[in-house]
Amino acid sequence: QLQASGGGLVQAGGSLRLSCAASGRSFNSYTMYWFRQAPGKEREFVAARSWSGFGEHYGDSVKGRFTISRDNAQNTVYLQMNNLKPEDTAVYYCAAKWRSSWPPNLTTDGMDYWGKGTQVTVSS
Repeated sequence: QLQASGGGLVQAGGSLRLSCAASGRSFNSYTMYWFRQAPGKEREFVAARSWSGFGEHYGDSVKGRFTISRDNAQNTVYLQMNNLKPEDTAVYYCAAKWRSSWPPNLTTDGMDYWGKGTQVTVSS
């Protein structure tokens, strides 16, 4: 199971760090993803960190502002979000896929696990 946390209300230009804690074993065999979904829009790829830990990939809209990292000892993946913009407002979801290929699939298809999501609201 995945449990996302860390969302909240922040002003434009501010920062938040999301966390996604995984329960169970073999966390280090899963590529970890962050997606987001704004009202009335489809779920969008944000970032991924490979199961090996060496690869990371970002959606075009967040490149240079967001950083995904993982701590395999803590079974946790993080999303550091800097210079937030109102268009970043969405529910953010973490997801996991067993030893997925790299570069990652940028769609929501084929994920093994999903977290429940955490709301991020950026005010202008």
